Amino acid sequence: MISEPQVLTVTQLNTYLKVQFEGDEHLSHAFVTGEISNFTDNYRSGHLYFTLKDEHCAVRAVMFSRSAQRLRFRPENGMKVIVRGRVGVYEVTGQYQLYAEDMQPDGLGALSLAYEQRKAKLEREGLFDPERKKTVPKFPERVGVITSPTGAAVHDIVTILARRWPLAEVVFRPVQVQGEAAAPQIAQALREINRLRCADVIIVGRGGGSLEDLWPFNEEIVVRAVAESSIPVISAVGHETDFTICDFAADLRAPTPSAAAELAVPDGTELLAGVAALETRLRNAASAKLAEAEAMFRPLAESRVLKNPLESVELRRLEIDRLAGMLNGAVSRRQERYKERLASLSGKLNALSPLAVLSRGYAEVRDASGKIIMGTAGVAVSDTIAVRMSDGLLRCTVKEKKAGAADE
Repeated sequence: MISEPQVLTVTQLNTYLKVQFEGDEHLSHAFVTGEISNFTDNYRSGHLYFTLKDEHCAVRAVMFSRSAQRLRFRPENGMKVIVRGRVGVYEVTGQYQLYAEDMQPDGLGALSLAYEQRKAKLEREGLFDPERKKTVPKFPERVGVITSPTGAAVHDIVTILARRWPLAEVVFRPVQVQGEAAAPQIAQALREINRLRCADVIIVGRGGGSLEDLWPFNEEIVVRAVAESSIPVISAVGHETDFTICDFAADLRAPTPSAAAELAVPDGTELLAGVAALETRLRNAASAKLAEAEAMFRPLAESRVLKNPLESVELRRLEIDRLAGMLNGAVSRRQERYKERLASLSGKLNALSPLAVLSRGYAEVRDASGKIIMGTAGVAVSDTIAVRMSDGLLRCTVKEKKAGAADE
């Protein structure tokens, strides 16, 4: 059974083609070389529009402002360049074009293309991410130096380190910095210093030269060793205008080996000058504070109390004597009042005392169990009772009992 062909709209067709272009890995990271023509610089937006052509064909290209701002040269018509970017479809017109992300003059051929391809690959892997960068210590005790033992770079580095920070020990690891054996040696030196933990910061580099001379520092084995180093690495390759892939992977880039030495350690002379300045400020501040305290305490030192401290003691002693006399008088008066009050209360208590009542001719009568007898009702004939008088105790036997008042 033959299926009927599917009818697409123009939008559907262009969208389909765009998806196909974006899904092709070869088109998402393409390097294209050609000659620039129809170059237009949109000053308002910052975008660059141009055509890239060779002897037989041409392709439209655009570089957006965020990428154009990173260019180190100004593109012109007729200039042969190598463009890195992606190929996509502009759906509105159905045309495919090259979206340029980077551009370099095509003057060095294969090396330049290899440089861009390798740099883009490692950048996609995240080896250049700022989050990976480590901070160079302010006061390193040991500085690792990886460079040629015969070049001027090692002399410059060691001289500057000794002048700026003689406290730091230099751990020198000689390597070749040019030729086929250079890259493996540089990578091995980085790994050895990390394994032995014999440095607080590492300087790796060499003096200036051509792109071919500096190529070991663009090799993937070296770049990965720099990125994997747990010790901060300062890259110092070539002159100020030279850039290698090692520079992007390092924690810090120095324009020259001499500059790397200056970045690796502090300037001892400046530190001493700073300490001296702080010492002077501290002395001045201390002197001012002492002068202020002296001005505040001078009137106190000249006061009468401090000049004759015993006089104050004598005055306090007289005051204590006066207060002691007042206290003794107050205590004596209060004692007299308490004595008078005690005598009054004693008289009242004595008047209420049972003994006082007994002394007036009264008696206290109790039965055999010791209970007070309040009247005749509580006593029977022949009962034994105890009669307490003021001068003694009588034990009596009841012979007769009469009710009412008794006159006999």
